[in-house]
Amino acid sequence: MPRSRRPARRGPGSARAGSPASEEEAGSEVLSHCSSASEGASPAEEGAGSEAACEQGQEEEAEDRLKEHMDSLLDKSAKTRQAALQSLRLAFSSKTLSEFLLERRLTLTDSLEKCLKKGKGEEQALAGTVLTLLCLQMGSGPEGEEVFCSLKPLLVSVLTDRVASPSARQSCATALGMCCYIAAADLEDLISCLSCLEGIFSPASTGEGSSAPTQHGPLHCSALQSWSLLLTICPPSHIKSILDNRWLKLPPLLSSSSVALRILAGETIALVFELAQDMEEDLGHQDTEFLRAQLKVLATESNKYRAKTDRRKQRSIFRDILRFIETGEYQEETIRFGLECMYLDSWARQRTYQAFKEVLGSGIRHHLQNNELLREIFGLGPPLVLDAAALKASKVSRFEKHLYNSAAFKARTKARSRVRDKRADVL
Repeated sequence: MPRSRRPARRGPGSARAGSPASEEEAGSEVLSHCSSASEGASPAEEGAGSEAACEQGQEEEAEDRLKEHMDSLLDKSAKTRQAALQSLRLAFSSKTLSEFLLERRLTLTDSLEKCLKKGKGEEQALAGTVLTLLCLQMGSGPEGEEVFCSLKPLLVSVLTDRVASPSARQSCATALGMCCYIAAADLEDLISCLSCLEGIFSPASTGEGSSAPTQHGPLHCSALQSWSLLLTICPPSHIKSILDNRWLKLPPLLSSSSVALRILAGETIALVFELAQDMEEDLGHQDTEFLRAQLKVLATESNKYRAKTDRRKQRSIFRDILRFIETGEYQEETIRFGLECMYLDSWARQRTYQAFKEVLGSGIRHHLQNNELLREIFGLGPPLVLDAAALKASKVSRFEKHLYNSAAFKARTKARSRVRDKRADVL
């Protein structure tokens, strides 16, 4: 069954202070407030108070800008709507705004629905991304479920529309998988999303007779990534049906012309084997032997018609995949953020992390530190509460970085000078 949900946290809205009637009154009020506060406060208290007031002012300005961007989603100009969507995408991916968005989620959902219905190409793609981030901000409670259920039919409609823009379909494939992972309440929603995504990347969906389609692109990669993400939260009964026959649709993707799709297919196959091990199911039959032969070819491929960087990346990943299938060993990875770290010690955990990283970009570290949903998914516990001294101690100053870089530069110069001197002696 999909993961259990927590109710979203509700907080009081931030009230704005009323403005004075004139600039003179404003100035006198500020001066009188500062003079009265300074009479009985120490310099340290004055500094802390001014810093808190400055932070509150910055928060209010940021909220005002977000409100303006949300209003601009209804503008008649497509460029204005796209600029607003881009600004919202950057804000949602870099900050945790669940309390701010809680009371505005219905208005924002309606605006995103209009962008998906009436927009074209880039606007639809941005709307799908912002919808994913909105669901991520709302979390797995009733609010997130409400957002997902209201726009799921529209996401499926755009995703399966062959006339729609490829970038819009790709964004909707990601949004459908991520929102379902976060907020799906019913098993029917999960299975229907899996079926829809499978119809996109499956070779049979291309309408071609060959077992190795060459027209796969970013859309198929996004659909396969979302499908494999949902696979990690499937109930055992549905996983068993996939292990019985449907996973055999994956090996033909290893022959795709897209290196990204070949790698994703290989990682998904490894995930399927991992799930089979957890359920003590045996996948050892003649098709598995042929699959291992394919993986060995990809792990040692040196064809010159492929780019050098693609060959190097492909060989590295498929060596790990082949090692896991043959020995069950997974190459553990450590992710550090702030004062914490977490370990990716399975293909399921790695797939989940990569999916969120794909959506959040550089904001993944901030959300790992502060977003309760991500911390619950990865078992990190509640967010750490650090005082100012601990935060300051954890940061390296610019001067310390400069000293470190200078010392490293001197060490490099000395080492190279010794080598040059030896070469001169030889000559």
